[in-house]
Amino acid sequence: MRAGRAVVAGLLVVGGSAHFVIPDTYARTVPDALGSPRAWVYGSGVAEVVAGGLLALGRTRRLGGWVAAGVLVAVFPANVQHALDGGGVLWLRLPLQVPLVWWALAEARRPDGQ
Repeated sequence: MRAGRAVVAGLLVVGGSAHFVIPDTYARTVPDALGSPRAWVYGSGVAEVVAGGLLALGRTRRLGGWVAAGVLVAVFPANVQHALDGGGVLWLRLPLQVPLVWWALAEARRPDGQ
């Protein structure tokens, strides 16, 4: 497995799993207008774990790349809110999402067998 793919897949699986371990941390970032924060937290956790799993497996790598890129873009506003609320090191992950999306898209576009 390529290093970039392993990094993105690992971060998605670990990050998605954290949604189930510390859901209240993530629930604070869900706007009231969206309804149940827990549903969004658990749903996005599942999406991240699934995206990471698809990306990690050779046969589903390309689909996983597209799903991972979509999930990373979709959760970006919540990560901005999380940084606004918590500050500090949380700001560092915002610019890191750019190369993560790039790596995910590179895997999605990479032909099979390469």
